[in-house]
Amino acid sequence: MSDIHIDVFYKDACLILLQLYKNFPKKMTMLVEDIAGPDEPDEFGLASERHQACFAAMIWLAEAGYLSYLETIRQEALDQAVLSHKGFTLLTAAPHPPNQLPHQPPQEQDPIYKFNPPLTHITQLRTALQNASSSQLATAMRDILTQPTSAN
Repeated sequence: MSDIHIDVFYKDACLILLQLYKNFPKKMTMLVEDIAGPDEPDEFGLASERHQACFAAMIWLAEAGYLSYLETIRQEALDQAVLSHKGFTLLTAAPHPPNQLPHQPPQEQDPIYKFNPPLTHITQLRTALQNASSSQLATAMRDILTQPTSAN
């Protein structure tokens, strides 16, 4: 059983990456509200924990090199956000099979690859969201976030 805040992070990160992929290579203003839903600030005007967590996920993805942006708009949005080279190549890459090391190419004699070409990470994310499966989404996001890449 995973921690709930990590599951929420995976879902937010997935939605962020999908939105950027959908608009790639066009830069966009990425609103926290589009990912986490409308915010309900407290009596002091501070954003909700949910809103803050989503904004933090956006910033983390940028610091980890999956996206870039020009500036933040308060804690409500990232201005001129776009997938980085690293983010784009990871999303369009095929995930490695569980029994194969990530740096090894698929074996030609492997019948799975002869008849069913590997899916891309972006396809895995879409499928996990469509199936509303938090475990499938967590697996897909962990696979993306642990992929070795030389692109930054």
